[in-house]
Amino acid sequence: MKRFNYLPFIAVILLSTFTTGCFKDLDTLPLNDRQLISEQVYATEQGYLAVLAKIYGSLILNGQDGPDRDGDLGGLDVGYSGYTRAIFYLQECSTDEVALHAGSSQGSRDFLFVNWNPSTPILQYAYYRLYMTIAYCNEFLRESTDEKLQARGLLDQMRSNIEYYRSEARFIRAYSYSMICDLYGSGPFIDESMPVGVIPQQRSRAEIYNFAVNELEEIKDKLKLPGTNDYGRVDQVASWFLLARIYLNSETWVGQPEYQKAYEYASMIINNGQYPLASDWRHIFLADNNTCKEIIWPLVQDGEYTINSAGTNFLMKALNNGRMSNFYVTGIGARSWGSARAKTQLVEKFSPSDQTFDIEDTWGDKKADKRAQFFTEGHTKETWRSNQPFINDFTNGYAIIKWRNVNKNREDLVPGGTTYSYIDYPMFRTADAYLMAAEAILRGADGSRAVALEYVNEIRDRAYLSGSYGNDKSGRISDAELTLDFILDERARELYTESVRRTDLIRFNKFTKGYNWDWKGSDGTANNFLGRDVDDKFKLFPIPDNEFTVNPNLTQNPDFR
Repeated sequence: MKRFNYLPFIAVILLSTFTTGCFKDLDTLPLNDRQLISEQVYATEQGYLAVLAKIYGSLILNGQDGPDRDGDLGGLDVGYSGYTRAIFYLQECSTDEVALHAGSSQGSRDFLFVNWNPSTPILQYAYYRLYMTIAYCNEFLRESTDEKLQARGLLDQMRSNIEYYRSEARFIRAYSYSMICDLYGSGPFIDESMPVGVIPQQRSRAEIYNFAVNELEEIKDKLKLPGTNDYGRVDQVASWFLLARIYLNSETWVGQPEYQKAYEYASMIINNGQYPLASDWRHIFLADNNTCKEIIWPLVQDGEYTINSAGTNFLMKALNNGRMSNFYVTGIGARSWGSARAKTQLVEKFSPSDQTFDIEDTWGDKKADKRAQFFTEGHTKETWRSNQPFINDFTNGYAIIKWRNVNKNREDLVPGGTTYSYIDYPMFRTADAYLMAAEAILRGADGSRAVALEYVNEIRDRAYLSGSYGNDKSGRISDAELTLDFILDERARELYTESVRRTDLIRFNKFTKGYNWDWKGSDGTANNFLGRDVDDKFKLFPIPDNEFTVNPNLTQNPDFR
């Protein structure tokens, strides 16, 4: 059972809408008759849990009321403002994996062409969502000190749990700052020690990095033991994963190689065994994936309580379109949008024999690599038409059918499918730890190539259902084939559409130059639809223009001024 659904918890409160201009931090005065001031919210332990649920929910929900109503971020498009959707645009649609065929009103063309600027609308959603989440965490930490609990008569009652609650809030804040570091480099810094309403100073990328790392190193043993927290809440393994990811990117972000630490934390996840690899890669992306132990940190998605245009609902509907339900069971019937398609570079990471859709084998059971989940009927592989400008045509490019709102028995949850997704969003999962450990070894960590090779081949055994996972054709590689370039491609095959691709390409120094993809560097005309190099400034997103109207302490990222 999914034990930590967000909306049932937060239905008892509504924290104040967080408007653009993150310096407001979090105002707890009521904005409408459903909102309660802080003393009412924090009068019981259930109230504290409700705020903690709001913190978690801020990363999967658009607002307090679905579908796409009562948005958290005042003045911004509610549908676009969900974090998982916002991060998908930045991490996937700017890369070699996904082409958006939606309209250009939100700046989607800027991402397709890798030519954004501070006023591109899409890049602001992740920025404000992350700072809103940071603000919620700060509010919770201010209100959960021993002094506050003692004054409210709750200290004795909550003594056994409050350290866990606070550590989870600190973890999510550290995660949020790590993403600010990754996406925007520098930015305003706010923590619970600062008075509400203060205009924050800007911190450098190194300062934000150091804060996230120090927080995680301090709380990693204060979180609940592996596998002992409620489903949907983080434990110690989540902190190991985030530390591994940050340390793996340390050289790129702050010029400080930390591959040994990345390897150690990734290995801890693998060796602990609490979150083993799923027996079938496809099971991770289904409506009953709450039973999948591989997912270390899920964002709980529910077709009744988390109905909005973000999360896995967005992933299913953007990557599919209605007519596809005539060929395979989608789990949502024909309720799709079809606004995103795979770029040719992603498709060609797989063997040609695995790339096409077989109407007699809709799950790809006969494929060698079961991760090659594309719908090709009536579609071209190319996202372009030769000598023509870019056009919105959902048949240009294969559809991605990795996410299916059905159970492991391959059945609809209800006949005809549900309107909204029941697939939990996998923020962190163990396969990524295997690949991070292997990459760290190849970059110099104290581990043998034999160990790195075994980690990669374990992932490929599972993908091919060979070895300990089944009797199908093996996908194992030799030591001679194990290179950093191979690991980058393997990460694409294993993790596509899971919003890590941009970060990976930058870490491998292949984002702006030396490796091109559909429409990169194009102006949208018939020229350069095969891609070309772009300016290195695009390794960072600019701070949104709107932020400078409310915070005079900020300086824009280089070359975007």
